[in-house]
Amino acid sequence: MDQSILTSEKQHLAELLEAIQRCVYFLDASSKKLTWPLTADLLEKQKKDVVLFEAMAAINERFAKLQDTMGAAMRHACILAGEPTDSFLKVLSFYEKTGVLESVESWQLCRTARNLAAHDYDIEYAEIADHFNSLKIFTPLLYMSAARFLSYCQEELSILPKQADFTTEFMLIVKSKQTDESGISQ
Repeated sequence: MDQSILTSEKQHLAELLEAIQRCVYFLDASSKKLTWPLTADLLEKQKKDVVLFEAMAAINERFAKLQDTMGAAMRHACILAGEPTDSFLKVLSFYEKTGVLESVESWQLCRTARNLAAHDYDIEYAEIADHFNSLKIFTPLLYMSAARFLSYCQEELSILPKQADFTTEFMLIVKSKQTDESGISQ
């Protein structure tokens, strides 16, 4: 690999790492706008509350963006580490073995919760509440995986986020989630 190409690939991963920190920061900020757990009764009573439903839409989008960005970054880091990337399952298995992911199954649970997103126009408020409460429960799992992944990139690849603009906040958010076992009590 030409040195300029390698430098470019490392730079791309550094940008993805910064994006992960930014995703965590904004997902956490959106999550703090709501009172957890959400209930069907609350959602039905406030069904015209634009601020509430915009915050929920932001959580949906940011949860998905965090997982998508992590997936892209994990595959990219595997390439730089010389690990197989011919299937994403191999990428996930690698990160499970290195301790970045709690398990492949936990990643897939987050993915399933994310893919079962409640639609803005869904009127089954119990299902909408369940969906968002599930995202809230799985969010700390993604945060911890993100923190371990950033550590992996620093320790194994000597790559840090491109800029440290979100690093302090990212670390504070991750630290706060380490003591929050349920993901609901905030």
